[in-house]
Amino acid sequence: MKNIFKILFCLFSLSVSAQETEEIAIKKTIEAFFDGFHQQDSVQIKNTVSNTVIMQTIATDEKGNPLVKTQEFSGFLKSIVSIPESTKFEEVITDYSIQIDGPMANAWTPYIFKIDGAFHHCGVNSFQLVKEDEKDWKIIYIIDTRRKENCK
Repeated sequence: MKNIFKILFCLFSLSVSAQETEEIAIKKTIEAFFDGFHQQDSVQIKNTVSNTVIMQTIATDEKGNPLVKTQEFSGFLKSIVSIPESTKFEEVITDYSIQIDGPMANAWTPYIFKIDGAFHHCGVNSFQLVKEDEKDWKIIYIIDTRRKENCK
């Protein structure tokens, strides 16, 4: 009976370890995305996403109703690389909540956005990722919220 418990414990430990390894890999993909973002490096950003990545933002209309806006990835890249070098911007991820099911993952990342060191807005990113070719996690979908109030 002791041997069965030892085997079960080892299998459980391996499963937890594999899950933690995948969470680290997902976090590294997101960090690499933001490293490229902050360095205005479109090639680095492209290396973290799939060829069919979708980018959306939840905004509000003039009546305060939620409105989903879609941005073309190429337009996003152009807007990032066109920011003047004199403008310093930083998206600070304050937490990660990662869920994984096989080759699919979701990362929920609250953030604070700063321009020239000053608070600009906050919100949450939701990243959907897929593990391509059983080796690299790629971002396939990003949606975020943006607000100026109720930020921690």
